[in-house]
Order: sequence, then structure tokens, then C-alpha cells
Amino acid sequence: MNPDIYLEGIQKQFRYYKSLGEKTINQLPEEKLFWPYNEDNNSIAILIKHLWGNMKSRWTNFLTTDGEKDWRERDAEFESTIETKEELLLKWNEGWQCLFDALESIDNDNFNQPIYIRNIEHSITEAVNRQLAHYAYHVGQIVLLGKMIAGSDWKSLSIPRGESSEYNKKRFDTPKHKAHYTDKLMDNDTE
Repeated sequence: MNPDIYLEGIQKQFRYYKSLGEKTINQLPEEKLFWPYNEDNNSIAILIKHLWGNMKSRWTNFLTTDGEKDWRERDAEFESTIETKEELLLKWNEGWQCLFDALESIDNDNFNQPIYIRNIEHSITEAVNRQLAHYAYHVGQIVLLGKMIAGSDWKSLSIPRGESSEYNKKRFDTPKHKAHYTDKLMDNDTE
């Protein structure tokens, strides 16, 4: 496996999920970010607080320390203590920045070193893929909550219903080429 190709692709994947969360947050009024479906469920703010705590723990000193830091207070991540959208976005961006900084620290010289999470050895690809799956799971929850809250005002984050044929026609009218499916993300192209 070429580490550079893997890392480029995985960064695009993480940026894709980050953008889905942000596009959801941007569709909602501030007070709705703190709404839980019921008392046994998490609000978007709590999910973001948990993602932030996980990211800070997993990615701080990623190459040299266990991913479950002794300073992490995981249970507190599920307490509703974020009070404003501004604070929520600060945590959101701080967590993602920690992740992207850690990914930048991986190179050909350290790509094969073991990574530990709760004393379990992982290869770098295993550790990174584990976190990608975890974050995609929670971003999916954020998107679902956003759709529930926005109702008929929701703007689709993927191919809108009834537009698959038109979208596929556009894609197949383009010659075969090498690209990552998130490359057109900034052009609001969707998958």
C-alpha cells in the first residue's frame, strides 16, 4: 500500500463527513442544535461534544500515546453543557483540526508503526479506518436529526429524490477518469 495515496484518500473522506455535518448545522436554527428526540437520545450538540472528545483523545500525540487518554472524560461528553452555536462550532473545528494535524504527521517513515487504543495494537490504517467509521456513524446521526428538525425545509445533502437519472446521465456523459468521489464536493456536486 502506498501511504501517500491512502492518506490523501482518507483525508478526503474525513473532509466529506465534516462537510455533511456542517451542511446540516447550517440548515438549522441555533436552538434546534440542542434538541434531543427524547430524554434517552442525544442532541446534535451532544453528538458534536462526543466527537470532539473522541477526536482530541484519539488524535493528540497519535503516534506516541494511547488513543484513550487518561484526561478524557467520556461520560461527560454526553452531558448537555454546550450553550451556544459558537461554542459548539469551536469544539467541532478544534476536534477536526486535531485529526487533520495528526494525519499530516504520518509519513513513509512511521506508517508501519503500531498505534494503541485502550492497549489494543492497531496498524495505522486500522486505527484511522476505525475512527472514520466511528465519525461517519455519528455524522449520520447528526444528519438524521437535522432532517427530522428541518422537515420539509430540508435541503438534500446527496442526490435529491427523483433526480438520480439526471445525475447519472451527467456522470456518464463524462469520459472515464481517475478521481476521488469527493473531489467535486466544493462545487456542491453530490453522491
